[in-house]
Amino acid sequence: MATTTVILTAERRDGIGKGPARQMRMSGRIPAVIYGRGRDPAALSVSSSELDKLLSEHATASTVIELAVGGKPVSVLIREIQRHPVRRVITHVDFYEIRAGETITVDVPIVLDGVPSGVRNTGGTLDQVLREVSLEVLPRHLPERISLDVDHLEIGGSLHVSDLEIENAGILTDPTKTICTVIAPRVEEEPETTEAAAEPEEEEEGAEPELIRKPKAEDEGEDAGDAG
Repeated sequence: MATTTVILTAERRDGIGKGPARQMRMSGRIPAVIYGRGRDPAALSVSSSELDKLLSEHATASTVIELAVGGKPVSVLIREIQRHPVRRVITHVDFYEIRAGETITVDVPIVLDGVPSGVRNTGGTLDQVLREVSLEVLPRHLPERISLDVDHLEIGGSLHVSDLEIENAGILTDPTKTICTVIAPRVEEEPETTEAAAEPEEEEEGAEPELIRKPKAEDEGEDAGDAG
């Protein structure tokens, strides 16, 4: 899959600290910083709505962004997104500038295509164990995602990192790692009925009846103790 490039507009910002950052977020903008090899970090801000739209449509870590700063486009990747611990809204973004001839290391998501034969015909379950793979690649060859066909997988079948074929990129992830496997359907065993269980024993003459506690008596007792 070819490299996906999107455009995002940024503005330089002067105010640094919690106060200016809070006011910026209230006005619909997100504080950000851009850094990279051979350049000094610079404080920026981006539109909250534009950033949300970008993240909803593209893979976060593997999409090249043309960040327009003062009308001049700069190629960047998102390196870190900070979110509010409760509301989960974005509070800060780190951008890393990339250069055309500079090899980068990126985690790219794996997308499974199709429905395995073992799921369609035998009722199995497809379990995706590995969801991304680490690549060493030039920016112009960076795929936004890696598609892997799983249609042919039967029950017990699996695919590994060694099954991936990615042009113009080096795979850094351990080739023996499992990406996905098809698990057999779970069979519930019926409880065995023994003759002793089917026919209650006769009580011996003069024997005292056994006290059967209610199933939840112990829990109720604990609850009562806790309540006290």
